[in-house]
Amino acid sequence: MSSDAASTDDTTTDDSGARAQVGVTGLAVMGRNLARNLARNGFRVAVHNRTTSKAEALVDEFGDEGDFTLARSLEDLVGALERPRRIIVMVKAGEGTDAVIDELVPLLDEGDVVADAGNAHWRDTVRRHDALAEHGIRFAGVGVSGGEVGALEGPSIMPGCDGDTYAELGPFLEVISAHVDDEPCCTLIGPDGAGHFVKMVHNGIEYSDMQLIAETYDLMHRLIGLDAADAAAVFRDWNGTELKSYLVEITAKVLSHTDADTGRPFVDVVRDAAEQKGTGRWTVQTALDLGVPVTGIAEATMARAVSGDTTRRTAVREALDAPVVAELPVRIDTDDLRQALYAAKVVSYAQGLDLVRAGSAEQDWDVELADLPRIWRNGCIIRARLLGDITEALEDHPDAPSLLATPGFAAAVTERLPALRRVVAAGVAAGVPVPVFSSVLAYLDALRAERLPAALVQGLRDYFGAHTYERVDREGAFHTLWSEGRTEVAAD
Repeated sequence: MSSDAASTDDTTTDDSGARAQVGVTGLAVMGRNLARNLARNGFRVAVHNRTTSKAEALVDEFGDEGDFTLARSLEDLVGALERPRRIIVMVKAGEGTDAVIDELVPLLDEGDVVADAGNAHWRDTVRRHDALAEHGIRFAGVGVSGGEVGALEGPSIMPGCDGDTYAELGPFLEVISAHVDDEPCCTLIGPDGAGHFVKMVHNGIEYSDMQLIAETYDLMHRLIGLDAADAAAVFRDWNGTELKSYLVEITAKVLSHTDADTGRPFVDVVRDAAEQKGTGRWTVQTALDLGVPVTGIAEATMARAVSGDTTRRTAVREALDAPVVAELPVRIDTDDLRQALYAAKVVSYAQGLDLVRAGSAEQDWDVELADLPRIWRNGCIIRARLLGDITEALEDHPDAPSLLATPGFAAAVTERLPALRRVVAAGVAAGVPVPVFSSVLAYLDALRAERLPAALVQGLRDYFGAHTYERVDREGAFHTLWSEGRTEVAAD
């Protein structure tokens, strides 16, 4: 551990010569804007980047926004900070984060705080928390949502750390976060990996939400005949309804944009292959590990994978010369789409919250579910009017096994189920892919069914693998001796 590294001469401090209160290393767009946000809110900020010119450019261009200290090395960054030192790491997730942390550890003292505010996998965060604790260094995994604008103007922040660590770091994060009615969109989620787990689920919901919006536009265009400009007007109107959200708002803006080179709608000149950075895949993998169905998020993730597989798409399209349906048996309008989109969005949030509940229970995090929609109300990508209602439902019914079981949302989804059925039926009949809408409807019908065909699945498993089954009329596990007279025996 260091005693006190020498600080750089390239500093801008207040009249008292006080050291910086917080350091930021990693000054790509998100890191730079987070540092500026801290400085704009009156904090003394030390900034560092492995490529020093980025740190120099930040101070040169935005030095008038607040009190910055330029650090040309990690040693300088550590030396520029007051104790306990607070350092926010904003570098590429994975090996890049590990490399920075490994370099920092010998320079820090017991009680110093390192916060990873990148998109780390939550299991990596647990590992890093435990490893740094052996050195007496406090670690926080901080989920940050809102993109580059949110990082500068106020993101939604999801910290995971111990209580004493949050006491040091939380006041900074709460000030720079987005606010709703003077309430910060930031709260302590739980220990070690809880913050990054919740951020992962947030991104999974984001995947589902965006795919649902894309499917809605596709149906508008292909079945109702709206062009991009007309569809933009519909989404613009919807943003004044229960669907009001950041994603609906920017959908109207994207659909109304015209390509300068061709004069065509922007959406028509963009290649139809969506990419991903991994958080949707992590969400699905974690859900499988925990046995939690997140069908909407899973189908949204798979839809991106299908879209990017252009070679296979071309080959199958040419091979499957299926006839076009001349007369659709089901007709839909934009009001059907509005109702279906709302119902499907509710299911996406419900599935995401179910996953958080399961993860919290397995890791003993004690996450307060109602905190999540509360801090997602502003600053983050999935901010929406709906989140206020979700917060209220979770507060009023904390023991409900699902958001869909709370009275208000049960009634809202039930009312919109006929429209959701019409939308899915129309899409399927016309050959328009609606993977998330379809999966949401199947999920709801499965939950509502009094009896599912899983009984046959259990019978098949017992037949070929002697996996046993339970009966509806008596307790215990049983096995049928299928090749020995089909006698039933109690399982050991």
